[in-house]
Amino acid sequence: MAHENLGELTPANFVKKVYMLKKLDDILDKYNKLSAEMADPVVIAQPEKWTQCAKEHAEISEAAEKYLEYKKTEKEMNDDFAAAESESDAEMREMLTEEGYALKEKLSRIHDELRILLLPKDKNDDRSVVMEIRGGAGGDEASLFAADLYNMYCRYADSMRWKTEIVDLSETELGGMKEVVFTVSGKGVYSKLKYESGVHRVQRVPETESQGRVHTSTVTVAVLPEPEDVEVEINEKDLKIDTYRSGGAGGQHINKTESCIRITHLPTGIVVTCQDERSQIKNREKAMKVLKSRLYDHYNSKYQSDYAENRKSQVGTGDRSERIRTYNFPQNRVTDHRIGVTLYSLDSFMLGDIGGMLESLAIAEREKLLASEAE
Repeated sequence: MAHENLGELTPANFVKKVYMLKKLDDILDKYNKLSAEMADPVVIAQPEKWTQCAKEHAEISEAAEKYLEYKKTEKEMNDDFAAAESESDAEMREMLTEEGYALKEKLSRIHDELRILLLPKDKNDDRSVVMEIRGGAGGDEASLFAADLYNMYCRYADSMRWKTEIVDLSETELGGMKEVVFTVSGKGVYSKLKYESGVHRVQRVPETESQGRVHTSTVTVAVLPEPEDVEVEINEKDLKIDTYRSGGAGGQHINKTESCIRITHLPTGIVVTCQDERSQIKNREKAMKVLKSRLYDHYNSKYQSDYAENRKSQVGTGDRSERIRTYNFPQNRVTDHRIGVTLYSLDSFMLGDIGGMLESLAIAEREKLLASEAE
Protein backbone atom coordinates (compact mmCIF):
# COMPACT_ATOMS: atom_id res chain seq x y z
CA MET A 1 0.00 0.00 0.00
CA ALA A 2 1.32 3.45 -0.95
CA HIS A 3 1.13 5.25 2.39
CA GLU A 4 2.80 8.33 0.98
CA ASN A 5 -0.46 9.53 -0.51
CA LEU A 6 -2.10 10.14 2.87
CA GLY A 7 -2.04 13.92 2.59
CA GLU A 8 0.89 15.91 1.24
CA LEU A 9 4.01 14.70 3.08
CA THR A 10 6.66 17.19 4.06
CA PRO A 11 9.65 16.70 6.38
CA ALA A 12 7.74 18.65 9.04
CA ASN A 13 4.74 16.32 9.19
CA PHE A 14 6.28 13.01 8.11
CA VAL A 15 6.51 11.60 11.65
CA LYS A 16 2.90 12.56 12.41
CA LYS A 17 1.68 10.89 9.22
CA VAL A 18 3.55 7.69 10.05
CA TYR A 19 2.11 7.73 13.58
CA MET A 20 -1.37 8.30 12.18
CA LEU A 21 -1.03 5.37 9.79
CA LYS A 22 0.25 3.10 12.55
CA LYS A 23 -2.73 4.07 14.70
CA LEU A 24 -5.15 3.39 11.84
CA ASP A 25 -3.54 0.02 11.12
CA ASP A 26 -3.90 -0.91 14.80
CA ILE A 27 -7.56 0.15 14.79
CA LEU A 28 -8.26 -1.91 11.67
CA ASP A 29 -6.54 -4.96 13.16
CA LYS A 30 -8.62 -4.65 16.33
CA TYR A 31 -11.79 -4.12 14.27
CA ASN A 32 -11.18 -7.31 12.28
CA LYS A 33 -10.34 -9.27 15.43
CA LEU A 34 -13.51 -8.11 17.19
CA SER A 35 -15.61 -8.89 14.10
CA ALA A 36 -14.27 -12.45 14.16
CA GLU A 37 -14.88 -12.82 17.91
CA MET A 38 -18.48 -11.60 17.59
CA ALA A 39 -19.11 -14.33 15.00
CA ASP A 40 -17.46 -17.02 17.17
CA PRO A 41 -20.09 -19.44 18.65
CA VAL A 42 -18.03 -19.67 21.85
CA VAL A 43 -18.26 -15.89 22.35
CA ILE A 44 -21.91 -15.77 21.30
CA ALA A 45 -22.67 -18.27 24.07
CA GLN A 46 -21.26 -15.75 26.61
CA PRO A 47 -23.64 -12.72 26.56
CA GLU A 48 -21.45 -10.50 28.72
CA LYS A 49 -18.33 -11.11 26.64
CA TRP A 50 -20.24 -10.69 23.37
CA THR A 51 -21.77 -7.41 24.60
CA GLN A 52 -18.33 -6.10 25.56
CA CYS A 53 -16.96 -7.05 22.13
CA ALA A 54 -19.91 -5.35 20.43
CA LYS A 55 -19.37 -2.19 22.47
CA GLU A 56 -15.67 -2.00 21.58
CA HIS A 57 -16.48 -2.82 17.95
CA ALA A 58 -19.01 0.04 17.75
CA GLU A 59 -16.53 2.50 19.25
CA ILE A 60 -13.98 1.99 16.45
CA SER A 61 -16.21 0.94 13.55
CA GLU A 62 -16.53 4.43 12.02
CA ALA A 63 -12.75 4.99 11.96
CA ALA A 64 -12.04 1.46 10.69
CA GLU A 65 -14.61 1.65 7.89
CA LYS A 66 -13.42 5.12 6.88
CA TYR A 67 -9.85 3.78 6.74
CA LEU A 68 -11.00 0.90 4.52
CA GLU A 69 -12.61 3.49 2.24
CA TYR A 70 -9.33 5.39 2.21
CA LYS A 71 -7.33 2.30 1.24
CA LYS A 72 -9.78 1.42 -1.54
CA THR A 73 -9.70 4.99 -2.91
CA GLU A 74 -5.91 5.09 -2.71
CA LYS A 75 -5.58 1.85 -4.68
CA GLU A 76 -7.98 3.10 -7.38
CA MET A 77 -6.02 6.36 -7.65
CA ASN A 78 -2.66 4.59 -7.96
CA ASP A 79 -4.11 2.21 -10.54
CA ASP A 80 -5.41 5.12 -12.64
CA PHE A 81 -2.10 7.00 -12.54
CA ALA A 82 -0.16 3.82 -13.37
CA ALA A 83 -2.49 3.05 -16.28
CA ALA A 84 -2.17 6.63 -17.56
CA GLU A 85 1.63 6.36 -17.63
CA SER A 86 1.55 3.23 -19.78
CA GLU A 87 -1.37 4.30 -21.99
CA SER A 88 -0.41 5.16 -25.58
CA ASP A 89 -3.76 6.71 -26.56
CA ALA A 90 -3.68 10.41 -25.65
CA GLU A 91 -7.43 10.72 -25.06
CA MET A 92 -7.54 7.66 -22.81
CA ARG A 93 -4.41 8.86 -20.97
CA GLU A 94 -6.05 12.24 -20.28
CA MET A 95 -9.22 10.57 -19.00
CA LEU A 96 -7.28 8.27 -16.64
CA THR A 97 -5.23 11.20 -15.36
CA GLU A 98 -8.36 13.24 -14.64
CA GLU A 99 -9.90 10.30 -12.78
CA GLY A 100 -6.69 9.93 -10.79
CA TYR A 101 -6.72 13.58 -9.69
CA ALA A 102 -10.42 13.37 -8.80
CA LEU A 103 -9.63 10.39 -6.58
CA LYS A 104 -6.70 12.29 -5.09
CA GLU A 105 -9.08 15.07 -4.03
CA LYS A 106 -11.42 12.48 -2.53
CA LEU A 107 -8.46 10.95 -0.72
CA SER A 108 -7.63 14.32 0.80
CA ARG A 109 -11.20 14.70 2.10
CA ILE A 110 -11.12 11.22 3.63
CA HIS A 111 -7.77 12.06 5.22
CA ASP A 112 -9.29 15.09 6.93
CA GLU A 113 -12.23 12.99 8.14
CA LEU A 114 -9.82 10.41 9.56
CA ARG A 115 -7.92 13.11 11.45
CA ILE A 116 -11.18 14.16 13.11
CA LEU A 117 -12.10 10.55 13.92
CA LEU A 118 -8.72 10.04 15.60
CA LEU A 119 -9.08 13.05 17.89
CA PRO A 120 -9.29 12.09 21.58
CA LYS A 121 -12.89 11.55 22.59
CA ASP A 122 -14.44 12.69 25.83
CA LYS A 123 -15.25 9.47 27.69
CA ASN A 124 -18.42 11.10 29.05
CA ASP A 125 -19.91 12.17 25.70
CA ASP A 126 -22.46 9.35 25.43
CA ARG A 127 -23.78 9.82 28.95
CA SER A 128 -26.88 11.37 30.45
CA VAL A 129 -26.41 14.39 32.70
CA VAL A 130 -27.46 16.10 35.90
CA MET A 131 -27.97 19.83 35.35
CA GLU A 132 -27.99 22.44 38.11
CA ILE A 133 -29.24 25.97 37.46
CA ARG A 134 -28.95 28.65 40.14
CA GLY A 135 -29.85 32.32 40.18
CA GLY A 136 -26.79 34.50 40.75
CA ALA A 137 -26.48 38.28 40.87
CA GLY A 138 -29.73 40.12 40.29
CA GLY A 139 -32.19 38.84 42.90
CA ASP A 140 -35.69 38.05 41.62
CA GLU A 141 -34.72 38.78 38.02
CA ALA A 142 -31.91 36.20 38.22
CA SER A 143 -34.39 33.62 39.53
CA LEU A 144 -36.84 34.43 36.74
CA PHE A 145 -34.12 33.98 34.14
CA ALA A 146 -33.05 30.70 35.78
CA ALA A 147 -36.61 29.48 35.15
CA ASP A 148 -36.36 30.69 31.54
CA LEU A 149 -33.13 28.74 31.04
CA TYR A 150 -34.66 25.63 32.58
CA ASN A 151 -37.59 25.85 30.15
CA MET A 152 -35.19 26.46 27.26
CA TYR A 153 -33.22 23.30 28.04
CA CYS A 154 -36.40 21.26 28.48
CA ARG A 155 -37.65 22.36 25.05
CA TYR A 156 -34.30 21.49 23.48
CA ALA A 157 -34.35 18.10 25.23
CA ASP A 158 -37.86 17.46 23.87
CA SER A 159 -36.66 18.22 20.35
CA MET A 160 -33.86 15.66 20.85
CA ARG A 161 -36.32 13.13 22.34
CA TRP A 162 -34.48 13.13 25.63
CA LYS A 163 -36.21 12.73 28.98
CA THR A 164 -36.03 15.42 31.68
CA GLU A 165 -36.90 14.93 35.34
CA ILE A 166 -36.75 17.39 38.23
CA VAL A 167 -34.78 16.25 41.29
CA ASP A 168 -34.93 19.38 43.44
CA LEU A 169 -36.60 22.74 42.99
CA SER A 170 -36.66 25.97 45.01
CA GLU A 171 -39.17 28.45 43.58
CA THR A 172 -39.85 32.12 44.30
CA GLU A 173 -43.17 33.88 44.85
CA LEU A 174 -42.84 35.49 41.39
CA GLY A 175 -42.54 32.13 39.62
CA GLY A 176 -38.77 32.13 39.33
CA MET A 177 -36.35 29.42 40.37
CA LYS A 178 -33.69 30.09 42.98
CA GLU A 179 -32.30 26.67 42.15
CA VAL A 180 -33.36 23.68 40.06
CA VAL A 181 -31.60 20.34 39.78
CA PHE A 182 -32.79 17.98 37.06
CA THR A 183 -31.66 15.05 34.97
CA VAL A 184 -31.54 14.86 31.18
CA SER A 185 -31.47 11.25 29.98
CA GLY A 186 -30.65 9.97 26.51
CA LYS A 187 -27.80 9.00 24.21
CA GLY A 188 -25.09 11.61 23.73
CA VAL A 189 -26.64 14.19 26.06
CA TYR A 190 -23.33 15.23 27.61
CA SER A 191 -21.68 15.68 24.19
CA LYS A 192 -24.19 18.46 23.46
CA LEU A 193 -24.93 20.07 26.82
CA LYS A 194 -21.40 20.04 28.30
CA TYR A 195 -20.77 23.43 26.68
CA GLU A 196 -23.49 25.01 28.85
CA SER A 197 -21.50 24.97 32.10
CA GLY A 198 -20.64 28.48 33.21
CA VAL A 199 -22.13 31.89 33.93
CA HIS A 200 -25.03 33.04 31.74
CA ARG A 201 -25.64 36.81 31.73
CA VAL A 202 -29.02 38.33 30.90
CA GLN A 203 -29.71 41.96 29.97
CA ARG A 204 -33.38 42.97 29.90
CA VAL A 205 -36.03 45.16 31.48
CA PRO A 206 -37.50 43.24 34.45
CA GLU A 207 -41.28 43.00 34.77
CA THR A 208 -40.98 44.81 38.09
CA GLU A 209 -39.01 47.73 36.57
CA SER A 210 -41.27 50.81 36.29
CA GLN A 211 -38.67 53.13 34.72
CA GLY A 212 -37.93 50.85 31.76
CA ARG A 213 -34.26 50.47 32.67
CA VAL A 214 -32.26 47.47 31.46
CA HIS A 215 -30.90 45.35 34.31
CA THR A 216 -28.04 42.85 34.15
CA SER A 217 -28.35 39.57 36.06
CA THR A 218 -26.50 36.28 36.06
CA VAL A 219 -27.33 32.60 36.36
CA THR A 220 -24.88 29.74 36.84
CA VAL A 221 -25.28 26.41 35.07
CA ALA A 222 -23.46 23.18 35.94
CA VAL A 223 -23.60 20.09 33.72
CA LEU A 224 -22.42 16.87 35.36
CA PRO A 225 -22.15 13.54 33.52
CA GLU A 226 -24.01 10.67 35.15
CA PRO A 227 -21.44 8.05 36.16
CA GLU A 228 -21.96 4.33 35.91
CA ASP A 229 -22.56 2.63 39.25
CA VAL A 230 -19.20 0.85 39.13
CA GLU A 231 -17.36 4.18 38.83
CA VAL A 232 -18.54 5.64 42.13
CA GLU A 233 -18.58 3.57 45.27
CA ILE A 234 -20.50 5.05 48.20
CA ASN A 235 -20.17 3.63 51.67
CA GLU A 236 -23.45 3.91 53.56
CA LYS A 237 -21.43 4.75 56.70
CA ASP A 238 -20.28 7.94 54.96
CA LEU A 239 -23.84 9.20 54.55
CA LYS A 240 -26.05 11.25 56.84
CA ILE A 241 -29.67 11.02 55.66
CA ASP A 242 -32.37 13.38 56.95
CA THR A 243 -36.06 13.52 56.11
CA TYR A 244 -38.15 16.68 56.39
CA ARG A 245 -41.21 18.51 55.15
CA SER A 246 -40.66 21.11 52.46
CA GLY A 247 -41.63 24.70 52.95
CA GLY A 248 -41.87 27.99 51.09
CA ALA A 249 -43.34 28.72 47.69
CA GLY A 250 -44.02 25.87 45.34
CA GLY A 251 -47.70 24.98 45.15
CA GLN A 252 -48.21 21.55 43.67
CA HIS A 253 -44.49 20.74 43.76
CA ILE A 254 -44.42 20.79 47.56
CA ASN A 255 -45.24 17.78 49.69
CA LYS A 256 -47.15 17.97 52.95
CA THR A 257 -45.65 14.73 54.31
CA GLU A 258 -42.11 14.20 55.57
CA SER A 259 -40.95 12.71 52.27
CA CYS A 260 -38.17 15.17 51.39
CA ILE A 261 -34.64 13.81 51.56
CA ARG A 262 -31.36 15.46 52.45
CA ILE A 263 -28.21 13.37 51.99
CA THR A 264 -24.86 14.60 53.30
CA HIS A 265 -21.68 12.86 52.17
CA LEU A 266 -19.54 13.29 55.30
CA PRO A 267 -16.03 12.86 53.77
CA THR A 268 -16.58 15.63 51.17
CA GLY A 269 -19.35 17.69 52.78
CA ILE A 270 -21.45 17.45 49.60
CA VAL A 271 -25.16 17.90 50.35
CA VAL A 272 -27.98 16.81 48.04
CA THR A 273 -31.69 17.38 48.59
CA CYS A 274 -34.72 16.04 46.74
CA GLN A 275 -38.34 17.02 47.35
CA ASP A 276 -39.98 16.52 43.97
CA GLU A 277 -41.68 13.18 44.61
CA ARG A 278 -44.33 12.28 47.18
CA SER A 279 -42.51 9.03 47.84
CA GLN A 280 -39.55 9.14 50.21
CA ILE A 281 -38.06 6.12 48.43
CA LYS A 282 -38.20 7.83 45.01
CA ASN A 283 -36.72 11.03 46.43
CA ARG A 284 -33.86 9.01 47.92
CA GLU A 285 -33.21 7.30 44.56
CA LYS A 286 -33.09 10.66 42.77
CA ALA A 287 -30.89 12.21 45.44
CA MET A 288 -28.43 9.31 45.25
CA LYS A 289 -28.21 9.71 41.48
CA VAL A 290 -27.28 13.38 41.88
CA LEU A 291 -24.84 12.57 44.69
CA LYS A 292 -23.04 10.05 42.48
CA SER A 293 -22.70 12.65 39.71
CA ARG A 294 -21.35 15.26 42.13
CA LEU A 295 -18.88 12.80 43.65
CA TYR A 296 -17.79 11.70 40.18
CA ASP A 297 -17.22 15.35 39.31
CA HIS A 298 -15.47 15.99 42.63
CA TYR A 299 -13.03 13.09 42.37
CA ASN A 300 -12.28 13.75 38.70
CA SER A 301 -11.83 17.52 39.06
CA LYS A 302 -8.06 17.33 39.41
CA TYR A 303 -7.77 15.08 36.37
CA GLN A 304 -10.07 17.36 34.38
CA SER A 305 -8.07 20.43 35.48
CA ASP A 306 -4.79 18.85 34.38
CA TYR A 307 -6.38 17.71 31.10
CA ALA A 308 -7.78 21.17 30.35
CA GLU A 309 -4.41 22.74 31.10
CA ASN A 310 -2.64 20.40 28.73
CA ARG A 311 -5.20 20.94 25.99
CA LYS A 312 -4.84 24.00 23.80
CA SER A 313 -8.61 24.43 23.57
CA GLN A 314 -10.55 26.42 26.14
CA VAL A 315 -13.91 25.69 24.54
CA GLY A 316 -16.09 23.41 26.61
CA THR A 317 -13.82 23.28 29.65
CA GLY A 318 -16.88 23.66 31.84
CA ASP A 319 -15.38 26.34 34.08
CA ARG A 320 -18.38 27.45 36.11
CA SER A 321 -16.80 30.82 36.94
CA GLU A 322 -16.47 31.69 33.25
CA ARG A 323 -18.99 34.10 31.71
CA ILE A 324 -19.85 32.13 28.64
CA ARG A 325 -22.89 33.82 27.12
CA THR A 326 -24.92 37.03 27.13
CA TYR A 327 -28.66 37.18 26.39
CA ASN A 328 -29.64 40.72 25.39
CA PHE A 329 -33.43 40.94 25.12
CA PRO A 330 -33.77 44.56 23.88
CA GLN A 331 -31.57 43.68 20.88
CA ASN A 332 -32.96 40.12 20.48
CA ARG A 333 -29.31 39.07 20.62
CA VAL A 334 -27.43 36.12 22.11
CA THR A 335 -23.62 36.14 22.10
CA ASP A 336 -21.32 33.28 23.05
CA HIS A 337 -18.10 34.87 24.27
CA ARG A 338 -15.95 31.73 23.93
CA ILE A 339 -16.23 31.58 20.15
CA GLY A 340 -17.42 35.10 19.35
CA VAL A 341 -20.68 33.96 17.75
CA THR A 342 -23.68 36.33 17.85
CA LEU A 343 -27.20 35.42 16.81
CA TYR A 344 -30.04 37.93 16.41
CA SER A 345 -32.72 35.34 17.11
CA LEU A 346 -32.90 35.28 20.89
CA ASP A 347 -36.66 34.72 20.80
CA SER A 348 -36.34 31.35 19.03
CA PHE A 349 -33.19 30.54 21.02
CA MET A 350 -35.15 30.77 24.28
CA LEU A 351 -37.75 28.45 22.77
CA GLY A 352 -35.10 25.71 22.63
CA ASP A 353 -33.54 26.35 19.22
CA ILE A 354 -29.99 26.10 20.60
CA GLY A 355 -28.67 23.27 18.43
CA GLY A 356 -26.87 25.57 16.00
CA MET A 357 -24.94 27.30 18.78
CA LEU A 358 -23.99 23.98 20.37
CA GLU A 359 -22.76 22.69 17.00
CA SER A 360 -20.65 25.85 16.53
CA LEU A 361 -19.06 25.23 19.93
CA ALA A 362 -18.33 21.60 19.03
CA ILE A 363 -16.75 22.66 15.72
CA ALA A 364 -14.63 25.31 17.44
CA GLU A 365 -13.35 22.76 19.95
CA ARG A 366 -12.56 20.30 17.17
CA GLU A 367 -10.66 22.94 15.18
CA LYS A 368 -8.60 23.90 18.22
CA LEU A 369 -7.70 20.26 18.81
CA LEU A 370 -6.71 19.81 15.15
CA ALA A 371 -4.61 22.98 15.29
CA SER A 372 -2.83 21.79 18.44
CA GLU A 373 -2.01 18.46 16.77
CA ALA A 374 -0.56 20.30 13.78
CA GLU A 375 1.88 22.27 15.94
